[in-house]
Amino acid sequence: MTLVATDSSTSTLPQSEAHVEDQTQKFVLTLSCVERAGIVQAVTTFLFERGFNIDEHQQFDDGLRQTLHLRSAFSGSSAYNPERLQEEFRPIADRFDMKFSFHDQTKQRILVMVSKFGHCLNDLLFRWRGGSLGGEIALVVSNHETHRAMAEAAGLPFIYLPVTPETKAAAEQRLLELVDEHDIDLVVLARYMQVLSDDLCRALEGRAINIHHSFLPGFKGARPYHQAYDRGVKLVGATAHYVTAELDEGPIIEQEVIRVDHSYGPTALSTVGQDAEALALSRAVRWHCEHRVLLDRTSTVVFR
Repeated sequence: MTLVATDSSTSTLPQSEAHVEDQTQKFVLTLSCVERAGIVQAVTTFLFERGFNIDEHQQFDDGLRQTLHLRSAFSGSSAYNPERLQEEFRPIADRFDMKFSFHDQTKQRILVMVSKFGHCLNDLLFRWRGGSLGGEIALVVSNHETHRAMAEAAGLPFIYLPVTPETKAAAEQRLLELVDEHDIDLVVLARYMQVLSDDLCRALEGRAINIHHSFLPGFKGARPYHQAYDRGVKLVGATAHYVTAELDEGPIIEQEVIRVDHSYGPTALSTVGQDAEALALSRAVRWHCEHRVLLDRTSTVVFR
């Protein structure tokens, strides 16, 4: 018997097998509606009939509010796109009065806003360059020149947009123009120390995330870590939340806490607090970009 070796580079597979990877597209469906029988069956049947495979499925049945929240990641034919899926799913959504959306693998485009504190920006840039942020940072906007070098070293446009009481309205209008010009999906306030107007908050509803230390509302105003030290805090924390017109009271996405003790002075507390802020913000951004966060009135459902 003679064995003939073949070059793997010239071997062939049936076309249906050789190009199966090229023909596979990944999608995510998120939905919320009033709980009732048949919802999950309707969703899975819809996907099965179109030849999709469910890769990840999570749901939360809120017994107190009598609502269902669902996230399904699935893969299949690239002949589909979110618009086609949306259209074909509409009869099911209407039957159950669902709030729903389909997403493909297109990464969310992010605009980061920063002032003088750069720890959150630095962390976001590190995760973005490492491929673990979940979205694509498109540009950095700041009311100070402090972090221009950091942004430009990462190859990002840096837009200096100073804000004064007299220029606030014009600056916010320019921000909205930048959102449109760069096709921005998410605005991240990475320790941006300006209060957004109610109009801007409404314009960015559901697509702007802020970070603040969790001493709020207990330690408002200047020098919060000095106030915390004076009170002998035992936990340092940070909260990432969606931006709303109610200052620092938007739906919470993520919180991080780190235990401390009496030996931590104001400087040490501030350092620990910056770590907590960076962790909470990066998680919130990634979960939002992966369509894992569902808004539910004044709170969120987060499928980690």
